[in-house]
Amino acid sequence: MRKLLALTLAAMVFTSCAHKRRAKVPLPPPVAAPPPSLPAPGYTESGQASWYGHPYHGRRAANGEIYDMETMVAAHRTLPFSTWVRVLDLDNGKTVDVRIIDRGPFVDGRIIDLSHAAARAIDMIGPGTARVRLEVIRAPASAAPGAFAVQVGAFRDRVNAERVRSRMASQYGSARLLERPENPGIWRVMVGSESTEDAAQTLAARIRQESGEKNAFVVRLDSE
Repeated sequence: MRKLLALTLAAMVFTSCAHKRRAKVPLPPPVAAPPPSLPAPGYTESGQASWYGHPYHGRRAANGEIYDMETMVAAHRTLPFSTWVRVLDLDNGKTVDVRIIDRGPFVDGRIIDLSHAAARAIDMIGPGTARVRLEVIRAPASAAPGAFAVQVGAFRDRVNAERVRSRMASQYGSARLLERPENPGIWRVMVGSESTEDAAQTLAARIRQESGEKNAFVVRLDSE
């Protein structure tokens, strides 16, 4: 009887252990990492704002939309499309919220190009430019893949643009010409193709120091 009881207990333990070995513990769901170069709400930037209207009104913006200068939109060099930013005029305290749909401004020292309507909202039409601070208030749910390059010049003469492109390629490994569909006839020289804005900023600093191109600045190259 004792032997039978011992055998029964042993079988129960073996069965229990075998059951435990077969049990699968579900893995926790993966935590999605934020896409690279996606701005977080609260990001700020300060500099000069400008505005643009004609002849760009009615043309296709860089994100594919038709630019309507009487809507609350803007152009920025690196923020992903559909990012919402609040622009504060540092001199009069007025603010306006705009959505990024375009690329620019391509003038050193300027950080955002506002639509005519947005510029009017902060009384910027007359002066044409203003000292501003912009703050990201809503980031897009996702950002299309993109790379970052350094713009070192813009030319109406393609021969001149090609001359600068060739020199930059020999110094920094890669450079290309870019003619934006919203601004035809202007050839921009873009140097490098970096996966992060920080890496592109480092390249821009090198170019300014080594080549004397003082107006080198970083631009996002959006996927087509």
